[in-house]
Amino acid sequence: MKLTILKETSPGETRVAATPESVKKLVGLGHTVTIESGAGTVAGFPDKAFSDEGATIAKTAATALKGADVLLKVRGPSAAEAAKYPEGLTVIALMNPFAMGDVTDALNAKKLNALAMEFTPRITRAQSMDALSSQSNLAGYRAMIEGAQIYGRAMPMMMTAAGTVAPAKVFVMGAGVAGLQAIATARRLGGVVTATDVRPAAKDQVASLGANFIAVENDEFKEAETAGGYAKEMSDDYKKQQAELTAAHIAKQDIVITTALIPGRPAPVLVNEDMVKSMRPGSVIVDMAVAAGGNCPLSKPDEVVDVNGVKIAGFSNLPARLPADSSSLYAKNLLAFLPLITAEDGALNLDTDDEIVTAMLLTRGGETVNERLKS
Repeated sequence: MKLTILKETSPGETRVAATPESVKKLVGLGHTVTIESGAGTVAGFPDKAFSDEGATIAKTAATALKGADVLLKVRGPSAAEAAKYPEGLTVIALMNPFAMGDVTDALNAKKLNALAMEFTPRITRAQSMDALSSQSNLAGYRAMIEGAQIYGRAMPMMMTAAGTVAPAKVFVMGAGVAGLQAIATARRLGGVVTATDVRPAAKDQVASLGANFIAVENDEFKEAETAGGYAKEMSDDYKKQQAELTAAHIAKQDIVITTALIPGRPAPVLVNEDMVKSMRPGSVIVDMAVAAGGNCPLSKPDEVVDVNGVKIAGFSNLPARLPADSSSLYAKNLLAFLPLITAEDGALNLDTDDEIVTAMLLTRGGETVNERLKS
């Protein structure tokens, strides 16, 4: 196959869909790799690093796309970009499938085959391909680092001749991949950490990292996880009980990190305005769900908002703040997936019943084929 990697065009996107390491392995598998000049520069991968591993460097995106079988991207294309792609091209990216809008029409108009890395099934065989997990892991780490920096005080307890510095109290809301990494990072920094989640399985995971678990543990809580491992949408009654429980707790916290996302839906509100006003001046909230509407209604994308001395940070693309590592992990996710759509002779093969491929395939040959987009 001829594989192409382009420079990302989304504002603030610093990642790239290949690294010199992944290019070396792709070329070793018999694929041809073409990279648009400058695609990896911001992530710390200059053109020469790619060419040294066998990639061809193209001066423009149009040149890179000539004769391409597969386009590997970090973020899905815009409708305008898709309209410029050669007909029949296969695009693999983080497509943001539930918010594609007119992009779907543009893909189908050019008979583009699109596969969403977000739809990688959460099964054992697909773990190495799970881009949501690889990127969320780094996002959770970075969220805690950003929170600690904005907080501006020491994280661990320090006992000195001049007095004792109390440890920072950190509350992580949502204990998925991102939340667990935020917990682990907060613990490494010396914070006193508590966490909450609506999924029962999260309780033991939180405890294993040395944090205390806080949640309304009723019958609904016991059934609050989907077969795919995601949190279910909770009832209004449960949300009310959980809000009452956490409101008093939040008032005593120094750093709150919110991570709650429900695929295909707006982010649930976890920290309302009254909760924010109950926090001490100097406290920090890091809203990791700001790109989906936010877990705090006062957060704004890519801004740090000050509300009565409480700083609310909304970083819409935390993995992009660690571009080298994020790109490396994402490139490995793609590398693990490609064999599933590669025929024995090395050509592209989408004629497969593999459950991973069928789950990820959005459009093919001018039609939308994914049932999750049809419903």
